[in-house]
Amino acid sequence: MRTVSAARYVTPLREGGSLPAVVEGDDDGLYVLKFRGAGQGPKALIAELVAGELARTLGLLVPEIVFMELNADLARTEADPEIQDLIRASVGLNVALDFLPSALAYDPLVGQPDAMLASRIVWFDAFVMNVDRTARNTNMLLWHRRLWLIDHGASLYFQHQWDDYMARSRSPFAPIKDHVLLPLAMSLEEADKECRLQLSGEAIAQAVALIPDAWLTDIETFSDPASQREAYRNFLAARVQASQTFMEEAVRARTLRV
Repeated sequence: MRTVSAARYVTPLREGGSLPAVVEGDDDGLYVLKFRGAGQGPKALIAELVAGELARTLGLLVPEIVFMELNADLARTEADPEIQDLIRASVGLNVALDFLPSALAYDPLVGQPDAMLASRIVWFDAFVMNVDRTARNTNMLLWHRRLWLIDHGASLYFQHQWDDYMARSRSPFAPIKDHVLLPLAMSLEEADKECRLQLSGEAIAQAVALIPDAWLTDIETFSDPASQREAYRNFLAARVQASQTFMEEAVRARTLRV
């Protein structure tokens, strides 16, 4: 994965509570920067990174994810004290996504994905326990007539409480009932078969291996970063094996909505 340094703060994106921002990288590209010092801290970045790369493994479109180095000097040009504090609290390694110029927020009245794509997205969001793809906040963009997935920081919420986390890997994920694409997901059984084959143990291990040691800070639970990284691998591998549970919950929820 590429590492880019933030060269210029362009503008905040105030739609979310964690104040992501459009920044210019030292490669002259524009990125949406997710700050380590905001909201849920490194755990939100872990979710963004791992979920985003697993989505890509499934053939779903996600803007390129990069590591972004942030220097405290970037705060000097900002007049807003809140932004200054956020930059200073996030010095070091953060996550950023390629900025998609002129992309539009997904609107079901403008266009809808076919049943298989909708089913794969619903399956994926149930797999990573993403509570944030609802009609109120779709976290999808239409760009060049294709559907792109963004903002996975609310995924993998098991990591916020490690007690009995492996038991929770078999959760049916009831919040899937609110998924914006659920009414269109008419091919969930077929999507389940395909996605299970694509999410091998190796694919999961590769995504988890990207997590920097500095973000693995649950020292009360784990003896070292390697042990915590193994917990992520074990949870996600078990969740794939339990996919029938959350797939059947999605089918049940869809039946109740249509």
